[in-house]
Amino acid sequence: MRIRVRRSGGFAGIERQAEVDTSGLADAPEWQALAERALAAGRDTPPEGVPDGFRYEITVDGRTVHAADPRLTGDQRELITRVLKEGA
Repeated sequence: MRIRVRRSGGFAGIERQAEVDTSGLADAPEWQALAERALAAGRDTPPEGVPDGFRYEITVDGRTVHAADPRLTGDQRELITRVLKEGA
C-alpha cells in the first residue's frame, strides 16, 4: 500500500509532502487499518479551513481525500503525522 500526504497552507504557506510504501513493513496491517479509517472520514473536495491552518491531501493507492485543520479526526491526524515523519 502506498500512502502519500501533501500538506499546504499554514502561516508560511510552505508545502510539504511525504510517501510511505507499507508493503515491506512488519506493521503493514496497522497502516492499512489506519489509512482506511482516515479515508472514510475524508472529503472528495477540499473543505473550508481556517486562516493560516493546514490543508491536507491524503492519497492511498490512488484514492485521494481532503481534510483541513482544525477538523481532522484522530485517525487522520495520526496517519498524517506518521507519514510525514516516516516518509521524510
